[in-house]
Amino acid sequence: MPTGSTGSSAEPAGASVLTQYQIIRRNGAVVPFEPSKIAVAMMKAFLAVHGTQGAASASVRETVDALTQTVVRALMRSRPGGGTFHIEDVQDHVELGLMRGGHHEVARAYVLYSERRSQERAHQAEAAKPAEATLHVMDGGQRVPLDIARLQGLIEAACANLGQDVKADPIVAETKRNLYDGVPIEEVFKAAILAARTLIEKDPDYTYATARLLLHTVVKEVLGEEVPAAQMGERYADYFPQAIKKGVQNELLDEKLLQFDLTRLGAALKPERDLQFDYLGLQTLYDRYFLHVRKSRIELPQTFFMRVAMGLALNEIDREARAIEFYEVLSSFDFMSSTPTLFNAGTLRSQLSSCYLTTVPDDLDGIYESIKENALLSKFAGGLGNDWTRVRALGAHIKGTNGESQGVVPFLKVVNDTAVAVNQGGKRKGAVCTYLETWHLDIEEFLELRKNTGDDRRRTHDMNTANWIPDLFMKRVIEKGEWSLFSPNNVPDLHDLFGTDFEKAYLAYEEKAARGEIKPYKKVSATDLWRKMLSMLFETGHPWITYKDACNVRSPQQHAGVVHSSNLCTEITLNTSDTETAVCNLGSVNLHRHLSNGQLDHAKLQKTINTAMRMLDNVIDINYYAVKKARDSNLRHRPVGLGLMGFQDALYELRIPYASNEAVEFADRSMEAICYYAYWASTELARERGRYSSYRGSLWDQGILPPDTLDLLARERGGYVDVDRSANLDWDALRNKIAQDGMRNSNCVAIAPTATISNIIGVDASIEPCFGNLSVKSNLSGEFTVINGYLVKDLKRLGLWDDVMVMDLKHFDGSLRPIDRVPQDVKALYATAFEVEPMWLVEAAARRQKWIDQAQSLNIYMAGASGKKLDETYKLAWLRGLKTTYYLRTTSATHAEKSTGRTGQLNAVSAHGVEPAMSAAPAATMAAEPATDIKFCAIDDPGCEACQ
Repeated sequence: MPTGSTGSSAEPAGASVLTQYQIIRRNGAVVPFEPSKIAVAMMKAFLAVHGTQGAASASVRETVDALTQTVVRALMRSRPGGGTFHIEDVQDHVELGLMRGGHHEVARAYVLYSERRSQERAHQAEAAKPAEATLHVMDGGQRVPLDIARLQGLIEAACANLGQDVKADPIVAETKRNLYDGVPIEEVFKAAILAARTLIEKDPDYTYATARLLLHTVVKEVLGEEVPAAQMGERYADYFPQAIKKGVQNELLDEKLLQFDLTRLGAALKPERDLQFDYLGLQTLYDRYFLHVRKSRIELPQTFFMRVAMGLALNEIDREARAIEFYEVLSSFDFMSSTPTLFNAGTLRSQLSSCYLTTVPDDLDGIYESIKENALLSKFAGGLGNDWTRVRALGAHIKGTNGESQGVVPFLKVVNDTAVAVNQGGKRKGAVCTYLETWHLDIEEFLELRKNTGDDRRRTHDMNTANWIPDLFMKRVIEKGEWSLFSPNNVPDLHDLFGTDFEKAYLAYEEKAARGEIKPYKKVSATDLWRKMLSMLFETGHPWITYKDACNVRSPQQHAGVVHSSNLCTEITLNTSDTETAVCNLGSVNLHRHLSNGQLDHAKLQKTINTAMRMLDNVIDINYYAVKKARDSNLRHRPVGLGLMGFQDALYELRIPYASNEAVEFADRSMEAICYYAYWASTELARERGRYSSYRGSLWDQGILPPDTLDLLARERGGYVDVDRSANLDWDALRNKIAQDGMRNSNCVAIAPTATISNIIGVDASIEPCFGNLSVKSNLSGEFTVINGYLVKDLKRLGLWDDVMVMDLKHFDGSLRPIDRVPQDVKALYATAFEVEPMWLVEAAARRQKWIDQAQSLNIYMAGASGKKLDETYKLAWLRGLKTTYYLRTTSATHAEKSTGRTGQLNAVSAHGVEPAMSAAPAATMAAEPATDIKFCAIDDPGCEACQ
C-alpha cells in the first residue's frame, strides 16, 4: 500500500503539532514522527492475514485509517507537551489498537512478525558486538555524560520493598533504549517513568515503581532539586509554609490559610504516604489537582491533602487539630472528598459541592433563567440535574400569544449546547441530566433525544437524559393497561403529587380527557411505551430509568417539598422548587480500608465516618454559591452525601464472588453500618451545632428512619415491594438518640460513582464490579494499563502467571472465563462486570437502598442484552424498591462470543433470542450493535468525569 494512500485522515493532528514529536529507531537514530508509516505497518499486518484481495477493500482501508488515528491520539496523549517515542512504544500501541478493535488475528500476526524481527536484530547485534557509545545529556545547560550509576540508583530505590518480581534492571534497560545522545535530563527521567509503565502488565506492583519515579520528577519540579526519600520528612516540614504563602501570593489560595500554625501542620505531614500511590493515582493528581503557578506545580501530595484539610477546617475552633484530623483520613485513603472539594478547598473561590438540582418553570423568563443558572453552576465544577416536567408540551396553547408551544425539546438543545460551552474552567466537561416525567406529552420525542438519526436540531448528543417514572405507570405496565399523556399546563398538580395522591388526581384527569375536556391528550399502551423506553436505553444509553415515588415516599424531607428529579449521576434525591436549588456535597469511604481479620472493622469505620460527616457538614458553610437559591436551600436543609468505594476490593479481600448470596449479604451489612454511623454522626453534630432549620416535621422528627420507609412505600403502592428487612444494629437506640438531639443534616448518605477519586486511591469505583482484570483506562491524563493485583497474586500462588496468561487476558478483554487452566473458584471470584448476572447487581443494590436516605449510582451491566432480560431487570429494580438506576452498560453478541469462547456464557441470553415479553420491533433494535457498547464514564470516555 503506498504511503500516501491513507490520506489526511490518518493524521489527526496538524503538522505543526506533529513536529513536536520524534521517533527513536532501534539503531538510536532520532527521526520525525510520521503517522502514515503506522498505517503502512498495519496494512502489512492485514495483508498477512487476509491476503492481497481481502486487504484491498475500501472497508479495510477505512479500518486502518481509523486505527491509525486512534494510535496517534493515544501516543500524543501520553506526551501532551511533545517528546520522543521509541519505535517499540508505537508497536505496543498498534497491538493494543488492533486488539481493542477486535482484529485479534491481525494483532497476533503483527506481534509474531515483530517478535521475529526483534530476535533477528538481537542475533545481528550479538554478532556485531559494537562498543557501547557514551551517551550525553543536557543538564542545567551543560552537556555531560549520562550518570548511569545515578540512574540505576534512582530506579532501584523506586523498586525497593515491592517484592522479588519487581526489578530495576528491565526498567534501566528499557530507559537506556529510549535515550539518544544529547537528550535533556528531564527526558531521561520521563523515559524511566515510561519504561516502568510498560512493565505494569507483567506485574501490577510495577505501578508503584512507576509512581515513585513520577514522584521523583514532581519533587524535583516543586522543590527545585532531587531529595532522597530519607530526607523528605524534613523537607516537607520546611516547604509546607512556603507552599501556602506562595499560593496566597499568587492569588490561588485564601489568605485565611496564613492564620493557621503552618509549622505545626507541616510537622504533621507523613511523607511515607506518598508511597501508597499507584501510577494512575499520582499522575491524575499531578495533572489535574495540584496547584500550579505558570504551569509549575507548587504542591506535593501531602501538601495537597493538608491544603484541602485546612480549607475544610476554616471555621473550626481548634483549626489545626481539625485540619490534622481531616488530613489523616484523606492521606491514609480511608476517606476521600469529591473532586470539586479537592479542586477548590482553600482557594479564593471554594466551590466544593458536587451536585445541583433545579426545576424549570413554564414561562420564558424562568426557562432562560434556569439555563443561565446551569451555566453559572457548571462554570465552578458542579454536575447538574434539571427537572423539565412543568414545561408545556408540543401543541399546547399559549395564552399570551394565542399560539401553540414548540414543547420541551427545542429548549433542551440550548441546554445541551450550554453544557458544552461552559466546561468547568477547562478542568473537565460541563455535564447536565434532564429529567421528564412519564405522563408528559413530549415523552416519546424525549426518549429519542440521543439518537444519531433524525433531525439534528431535535437531538442532544452531549446531554444526559432520564425518565422520572411514577409507580402508577409501572403498575399499568405489569397489568398491561393503557397510559395517558398530558401537557403539564393542563394538569399542573401532577408535578408535585406522588403515591396515592398522584394516582387519585391522575385517574380524575383521565376521566376528564375521556370526556374531551383536556386537549392536547394522547392514550398509548403502557407496555409499548415501556418497550420504547428500554429500546432507547439499549440503543443510545438514555434516558436512564428512575422512580419518582420511591424517591418521594422514602424522602425524610417530604414535609418540606417534593423531589422532582435526581442529579447528574442519579444518587441525589433532594427537593427542588422555584425558590430552592438543591445542593449536595459528596465524599466516599474506602470500604477496603475498613476490613480487619476477614470482617468489617466497626470501630475504625465509625471513627472515619464521624470525621467524614464533619468535613461534609463544614462544606455547607464554607462553600461558594454561584446562585442564591442554592445557598438558601443548602443552609436551610444541610444535606450531604456520604458514599463508598472499593466494594469490589473488599469482596476480593474477603474472597467472596460478586455473583453470590454472600456478596449480597455483605452489601447489606456493610451499608447498614455506614448508614447507621452516618446518621449517628449527624445527630452528634446536631447536639454540638444545632439541628438543621427544617427538621421539625421531617421523618427524622417523627421517629421514622430510612429502613422504616419501606413500609410507607409498600402502603402507597398497595404491595409491589419485596425486600429483605433484617437488621443487625440497634436502630431503636439511634431512634431514641435522634428524638433527643435531632439531626444536623436533612440527608446523609448517597453513593456516587467515584470515577476519579477511586483512581486516585487505587480501588475499584463505588459499588462497581471489576470491569476487566487487565484493561486500559483513559482519562484526561492519558491511557493507563490497569491490572488486577489480587488476581495476579492468586495466579502466582497457583503457578499460572506468565506471559501467555498476559496475552490471554488481553485477547479475552480481561476475562478468565475462556482460559481453561484457571480453576473455577478463581474464575468465580474474579468474574468481570459482564459475567455477573444483572440480577446480582440489583439484589445487592436493594439491600443497600433499604438503609440509604438518598440513592445510589447503580450501573447495570448486561452482555448480549435481550428484551426479556431488560424487562426483567428493570421491573426487578422497581419491585426491590430501588429509587434510581444509572447507565445501562451493554456489549454486543460478537463481543460476548469472543469473551466466552467455548467454556462459558456471559450474563445474559443472546441478543438474537428476544423473548415474547418484548415485541418484534425492539427485538430488531436489540440485535443491532448498541450505541453504548462498553463506553462509559471515566474509563473509555476521557472527557466524562461528571460527578467524581
